[in-house]
Amino acid sequence: MNLKQYTKEFSYNFRLAYPIILGMVGHTLIGIVDNIMVGKLGSTELAAVSLGNSMIFIAMSLGIGFSTAITPIVAEGDAEKNDTKIRSAFHHGLFLCTILGVVLFTLIMFAKPIMELLDQPADVIALAKPYLGWVAFSLIPLIMYQGYKQFADGLSFTKYSMYAMVMANVLHVGMNYVLIYGIWFFPKMGIIGAALGTVISRIFLVMFMHIMLSRRNDLKRFFKNFSFDEIKSTTIKKIINIGFPSAMQMLFEVVLFTASIWLCGNIGKTSQAANQVALSLSSLTFMFAMGLSVTSMIRVSNQRGLGDFKKLVVVARSIFLLAIILETIFALLFIAFHSFLPHIFLNMENTGQILDNTEVVSIASKLLLIAAVFQISDGIQVVVLGALRGLQDVKIPMYITFTAYWVIGFPISYYLGEYTEWKAQGVWIGLLAGLTFAAVFLYLRFHYLTKKLINNSFSNT
Repeated sequence: MNLKQYTKEFSYNFRLAYPIILGMVGHTLIGIVDNIMVGKLGSTELAAVSLGNSMIFIAMSLGIGFSTAITPIVAEGDAEKNDTKIRSAFHHGLFLCTILGVVLFTLIMFAKPIMELLDQPADVIALAKPYLGWVAFSLIPLIMYQGYKQFADGLSFTKYSMYAMVMANVLHVGMNYVLIYGIWFFPKMGIIGAALGTVISRIFLVMFMHIMLSRRNDLKRFFKNFSFDEIKSTTIKKIINIGFPSAMQMLFEVVLFTASIWLCGNIGKTSQAANQVALSLSSLTFMFAMGLSVTSMIRVSNQRGLGDFKKLVVVARSIFLLAIILETIFALLFIAFHSFLPHIFLNMENTGQILDNTEVVSIASKLLLIAAVFQISDGIQVVVLGALRGLQDVKIPMYITFTAYWVIGFPISYYLGEYTEWKAQGVWIGLLAGLTFAAVFLYLRFHYLTKKLINNSFSNT
């Protein structure tokens, strides 16, 4: 097989992926805007928002991971021209996403006392609790939005989530500004204002998405005559069977990276700050791989629906190759600018902080060299995971990701971070080991399954 048959798929892959990438950057921007605006109020307020969002982030990963079950079923139905399958996946998926949003909100409200056990200052916890309650409520519209988004993605209409996210972000900045600082006749609400800004923007996010999709003439048939009588236990079971392992896969990775924050915090505040700098940069570049992962899921599902398994392999490998090229470019940029990039996050002119900041830059620049390598592993594992979801193969990948992150990655991170001179670098070497193991074994799983599908299709002809 020559390289040209892979590269000719690049332009279509990227056209499908770029709106998803921009939408995901929009997701991260909501948190960044909160941090920037709240940071002006004081360090206690910023710590409270950070503490609250760490719990939200874990719940959000479950909701987003679960909702990905809708896309492969819709994409397969789209390729088969099967409207019944598409409508069923959309209605059942949205129904389950709404229930999951309510469940996650309820769980976080009951989990609030956990903050007392995290050894955080009392004034931080006092501010974080009411903030967490409101932002937890915003999970309901957010997970509902995911139901709409995954439906649209499955039909290859990837631009709508980007449009909705841009509109929600503009609204979010405006609402935050007036509610946090008390502009015009609005009361000055501090971090509660930030939380309400997030709630309002996420309610409008799902409304924007509903209006845009339901007004398309070619989609109106999927929005008409919804009835609870249509909800069938067999379809619910099918979505849960794909959604639950997908949610677990995302949870295993998110909790590993959350554990890295905790481990670096144990080492010291400069290590924690350096970890945050390196994590912010690598998270931004990871959004490109995440966009390609959804593209992989859509296109593999389409080819599965068409029953063209040879083309499926070509399409999937073209996306894997595109991810490797993009992540290698980011890796080279990280290597070239590893000493410069940490300065963006720090005020080096603050003489009172000069010693701490110099140490943060020194640690962060070394972490970026490790991040350069794990960019590639992280990119490969997430796009292959997308292809496996497209094949509706989720249980074995769930076991692979658990082994990679918690049997291999975390123990290495813990040992090297706590018991060797590597410290924060050791924590990141553990992350690299886990991601690399996941990338290799997920690809082997994909290769095994597609080879089997191709052989079976030959034997049936």
